[in-house]
Amino acid sequence: MNFLSIFKMTIPVLMGYIPLGMAFGLLLSKLLIPWYYAFFMSLFIFAGAGQFLVLGLFASQATILEIGVATFLLNLRHTFYGLSMLSALKNFSWKKHYVIFGLTDETFALLKTNEVKEDERERVYLIITALNHSYWLIGSVIGALLGNIVPFDYRGIEFSLTALFVVLSIDLYGKSRQHKAFLLSIVIGFIGMLAFPSDKMLILSLSLAAIVLILFKKALEDG
Repeated sequence: MNFLSIFKMTIPVLMGYIPLGMAFGLLLSKLLIPWYYAFFMSLFIFAGAGQFLVLGLFASQATILEIGVATFLLNLRHTFYGLSMLSALKNFSWKKHYVIFGLTDETFALLKTNEVKEDERERVYLIITALNHSYWLIGSVIGALLGNIVPFDYRGIEFSLTALFVVLSIDLYGKSRQHKAFLLSIVIGFIGMLAFPSDKMLILSLSLAAIVLILFKKALEDG
């Protein structure tokens, strides 16, 4: 698989990450934080919602401990992504560490959506992760640099990541043979919205879904 083919796979992510990264950079500049913070945060943290959260905590003068705990809880869902990728990454070299680091919601959906030959998987996964990382990095730096020049109302733009993940999930559903697992997860998600506190809904729903899918794995695969 050549580079152009891999790049085409990432275009939906590019369309989401560039504008949302710019929104992050604009918000950062609005808080009078130097532009290079956008570069280093996007380079070493690379967590869209997490970075927005950190800016809010910066603005409220939260402690390092508070920032660490809040970011950990927000991104705890990535644990489930990593567990589902173990078999695909087990034969990778050092590159697997970067792929694991860059396993955002959208990158995870993209890796799961596209079938890649096993002998090409390490290279393709690495390039997809690096491209998605670069889109976010470029967008955030552009936004931070333009923050003091261009007036911008960023309210509601964070929903673009949710919309992007939904589109990728629908594509993954169409290519998967295990539709029962998808439908069961959706039902659990709705139950979580009704039964769990809003601030804990995501992690509790993911935990419940993981337990149910593990317990009924054989039945779902045979069905």
